[in-house]
Amino acid sequence: MPLGRWVLEESIRQARAWRVRHGGQDAGPLRINVNLSPCQLSHPGLVQDTVDILERAGVTPDALCLEVTESALIGADDDLLKPLRRLAEMGVDIALDDFGTGYSNLANLRRLPVSVLKLDRSFTQGMQQFPADPVDLKIVEGIVTLAHSLDLAVTVEGVETGAQAEQLRVLGCDTAQGWYYARPGPPERLHDLALADAKG
Repeated sequence: MPLGRWVLEESIRQARAWRVRHGGQDAGPLRINVNLSPCQLSHPGLVQDTVDILERAGVTPDALCLEVTESALIGADDDLLKPLRRLAEMGVDIALDDFGTGYSNLANLRRLPVSVLKLDRSFTQGMQQFPADPVDLKIVEGIVTLAHSLDLAVTVEGVETGAQAEQLRVLGCDTAQGWYYARPGPPERLHDLALADAKG
C-alpha cells in the first residue's frame, strides 16, 4: 500500500475513533487534516480512494481537510485541479498549505478549489514579541482581508507564543496551530488536550 494512502486511511480511522469517543456525529466540528503529496495529487485514483476510505470508516467528507502546498499548485492545469474540485464538491475541505512561500499569482486563488489558506510560519515569526513588527502585521492583515473577501478561512502555522496567538486573533485569523497550543503527540494525548479545552 502506498504511504500516502496509508496515512489517509489511518488519519480517517483516528478521526472516526475520536468521534465515537466524543459522542458520534453530533460531537461537534471535529476535522482531521491530511497532507497530500504531489504524487497523490496526480494519482488517477485519488477521488475514489478517498471516497472508499471515508465510506469504510463511516466518516462524512466534511470531517476531512486535504492540505496541498502552494508550490504543488503553481501553474496547475485543469486536469490536476479536477480531482480537487470533485472532492471539494463532496464536502472535503481543501487547504492551500504554506501560503506565501510559492510566489504564485494571487489571481490563481480564484480558480483553485480551496476553502482554507494556511499562512506560512515565516509571516508570523516577527510576532513572537509584543509589540509585533508592524510590517508583518500589515502583511498578515492584508492576507486575512483578501482571504475572507474570497470566503476562505485562514489558518496560521508556527504559533509559538501567547503574544503571537493574541495578535493573530485580533487580526481575524480563524484558526492557528503550533507549539503554543501543543507539541506533536500520540492520539491519546490529543484526546486529553481536547477534553481539557472543552472543560475550559
